[in-house]
Amino acid sequence: MTHYDYIVLGSGSGNSFPTPEFDGKSIALIDEAPRFGGTCLNSGCIPTKMFVVAADTAQSAADSGRLNIRTTFEGADWPAIVDRVFTNRIDKISRGGEEYRRGDECPNIDVYDGHAEFIGPKTIRTSRDGDPVEITADTIVLAAGSRAFIPDVIADSGVPYLTNESVMRLPAQPESLTILGGGYIAMEFAHIFQSLGTHVRIVNRSPLMRHLDSDLAERFNALATNRYETYLGRTVASASHDANSVTLMLDDGSEVTSSALLVATGRVPNGDRLGAAAGGVELHEDGRVKVDKFGRTTADGVWALGDVSSPYMLKHVANAELRAVRHNILRLAAGDESGMVPMPHDHVPSAVFTSPQIATVGLTEQQAIDAGYDVTCKTQNYGDVAYGWAMEDATSIVKLVADRRTARLLGAHYMGPQAATLIQQLITVMAFDLDLREVARLQYWIHPALGEVTENAILGLDFTFPEV
Repeated sequence: MTHYDYIVLGSGSGNSFPTPEFDGKSIALIDEAPRFGGTCLNSGCIPTKMFVVAADTAQSAADSGRLNIRTTFEGADWPAIVDRVFTNRIDKISRGGEEYRRGDECPNIDVYDGHAEFIGPKTIRTSRDGDPVEITADTIVLAAGSRAFIPDVIADSGVPYLTNESVMRLPAQPESLTILGGGYIAMEFAHIFQSLGTHVRIVNRSPLMRHLDSDLAERFNALATNRYETYLGRTVASASHDANSVTLMLDDGSEVTSSALLVATGRVPNGDRLGAAAGGVELHEDGRVKVDKFGRTTADGVWALGDVSSPYMLKHVANAELRAVRHNILRLAAGDESGMVPMPHDHVPSAVFTSPQIATVGLTEQQAIDAGYDVTCKTQNYGDVAYGWAMEDATSIVKLVADRRTARLLGAHYMGPQAATLIQQLITVMAFDLDLREVARLQYWIHPALGEVTENAILGLDFTFPEV
């Protein structure tokens, strides 16, 4: 049995744990995934956006008539896209990251590639190159991530299905694709495949993107039901397949048949796969590892971060939690518990790279009302500003939610081109608690840039603006 100063489970955000402060410490880094680097690198945020850029380009070509331009989309070379994304980029980065951690550059780090689970307090069973081992450590960091949730009706049926881990590596583009789910993963892949020429069918038990502010959700659903073949408010009663297709029988008796099935019904924390009880680590009912506000689990010396424990399954949150946990571990090691920082969960933004693109931060209008704020809202159309005219945009909006009494921003919601970029300015407004009246008038807004849609939205809120 080998003893380490630190054991880190997970090579996503966990791979960023060893910084120069730990150069003199022995570290075991464990990841059983077939590809080093975690979900974001291999089957999540990064490769999906590379496919999204291709899809956006295809959609623009197919939709150029509104700008009096004659371009067409003539099809996608799917194998070449897969090769460009994975062979030429993602797999090289993943392989290089593992080689670096295993190499001479990291003499204090041992990499283990087997499944890891507790068999006792601060004791992990795993394997290395197929050989089982048991290791211990003074401090353990759980960054074991999450996995796709598969409903029993699909898992028990025996039908072939795809998840985010497999759908982007298909050898050929499917002629048609049924997507089960209506959240951000489902909507990104719906946009990718429909734009590249696959006929997309969506089955979901509720309206799409139901977590959004109601004004965005209603508009998004209207656009999506016009673009895709949708079966909303429906559940799957059974599933079957033959050599060429997968069929879902829905609760109303209708059938949905496509060449392939993508299951995108959410994510499950991997806490249930860690033998947590043996290590004294308690779990929430949903499988997340329980942590306090500093990232400590219920077991002494064991910490957790990212999807395995966080209420936010977002890579930028996992990275921020990693920085907080690392800081707190170092402070405790220095005997300075008072210097620890809480997990950074204020003003967490998110974006969905579908079409139209969506980005949000803070409260929806209803959440702000329920919280007791004196709410003022403004919904601003992209098409009401000059750059929106240039784009001939008729569907994109910005909705701001603010406190009428204090002129503080409570929430910002964008749906349209560049949403994930435009919202960054309002994330700053919330993070630094800025007065929206000053934000509107004490800075320049470049004319006629698309940022004017934010300026006009702020000016449309029900405040008394200072004379300038």
